Amino acid sequence: MIIDIQQAGWERSDKHVLNNINWQVRPNEHWCLLGLNGSGKTTLLNMINGYIWPTSGQISVLGKKFGEYDLRELRKSIGWVSTSLQQKLYGSEKALSIVLSGKFATIGLYDQINDEDRDKALSLLTNLGCAYLAERTYDTMSQGERQRVLIARALMAEPKLLILDEPCTGLDVFAREQLLSMIHKVAANGPTIIYVTHHVEEILPCFTHTMLIKQGEVFSAGATQDVLTSERMSRFFDVPVEIERRDGRNWLFVKESESLWNSN
Repeated sequence: MIIDIQQAGWERSDKHVLNNINWQVRPNEHWCLLGLNGSGKTTLLNMINGYIWPTSGQISVLGKKFGEYDLRELRKSIGWVSTSLQQKLYGSEKALSIVLSGKFATIGLYDQINDEDRDKALSLLTNLGCAYLAERTYDTMSQGERQRVLIARALMAEPKLLILDEPCTGLDVFAREQLLSMIHKVAANGPTIIYVTHHVEEILPCFTHTMLIKQGEVFSAGATQDVLTSERMSRFFDVPVEIERRDGRNWLFVKESESLWNSN
């Protein structure tokens, strides 16, 4: 089992941020975690990575049960790409160094590297279509380029689990589609992916399963085609919506949009 969460919850100041979370991710599954802002997605990710401890329930990640294994070692098998990580990187650092630092899970490159490490980092940049960035500094890259470099960094340590936390934030539609295409390729031969978003159209065909999280609880979880129905998503968003499938992708339309515009 890649992830096994049983009746997990997390409280802060007597408030249930997460409540009774049950979630199992099996090998050869790629999951999308979908929820609006404030639904508890980031808190759940922090729990999976062992940065916060559940106040109730049990968690196992990559077969390691929390409380019985050194979570610092566990994190070496988890790649995590997030906005918070972007903010910690040094603007003057070159892309190749950033990717190499992924081997050691450090911000900045302080450890000795060898030719094999360098070749591997260059290969990752090449596979992700951004070898041209190798000698570019982080502060000269576009948002889409930065995300590609961070994914290469996450893959440097050959993780068994890759978590992409809203990687398309801040991208225009063209950069978003380029990044999604690259993620689709990574999913074909890479680690298990947990993709976090609040945009239905970002759920690629490679994401076999989807979990909807609402107000800190699992609203629905299962095969993507079973979860993403117009009826279920209307209940999830508390607004009538229609899900339309085109070329393996799902697109959401708000049925009330016309009347809302007319009323204003």
